[in-house]
Amino acid sequence: MKTLFTWRRTLLGMAAAGVISQCSAFSFGAEEAVVIPPPAVDETTQAHSEKVVFAGGCFWGVQGVFQHVKGVKKAISGYAGGAANTAHYERVSEGNTGHAESVEVTYDPAQVSYGTLLQIYFSVAHNPTELNRQGPDSGTQYRSAIFTENTEQQRIAQAYIAQLDAAHSFNKPIVTKLETYNGFYPAEEEHQDFLTEHPTYPYIVINDLPKVAQLKRLYPDRYQEKPVLVKAGM
Repeated sequence: MKTLFTWRRTLLGMAAAGVISQCSAFSFGAEEAVVIPPPAVDETTQAHSEKVVFAGGCFWGVQGVFQHVKGVKKAISGYAGGAANTAHYERVSEGNTGHAESVEVTYDPAQVSYGTLLQIYFSVAHNPTELNRQGPDSGTQYRSAIFTENTEQQRIAQAYIAQLDAAHSFNKPIVTKLETYNGFYPAEEEHQDFLTEHPTYPYIVINDLPKVAQLKRLYPDRYQEKPVLVKAGM
């Protein structure tokens, strides 16, 4: 994990300096999207803005996917599950803070339902059957987890996981944890909008751009070409 972190950090600095180009030397293979049914139970609300925090491996790809979903107002990369004083990239990458790299999704339920976000999360954004890892990244900081904002969201997510497992939608049981929300801490500015700003960065090319392409292919009615960027609203 330390070697991987050092590699990612080194390449991050190179990307920031504008010297990274597409490279296949770090090919781990992108996860394939899985076609799954929508949840049998979905949220009913009159609210026009709600939030949910998703963790599913490196936050660059998860953020990139949800920034292309119609009805999503904002998707912020950050940390959830640990304390405020350890919510920093270097500390979280050590794997012992309780944090997971996460994305806080703010959405309009009148445009996209919570159930649809769950469907995209499980089928496109990550592989929910991998325990404490995702693709080339391993450790509890890359776990699959949903930090729900209320008991209704938790109930629906729990029911959906049971539905998918009962239908054998994946070749292994879902390991996604439903965790108590105890705060979300935005990641450093360099991590925000990373997929959009560094489309030729090797990790993005290999692991994350395919997820956005799969979103467009599997959910064309949900896909928006122009992403909702964090820095555009700063």
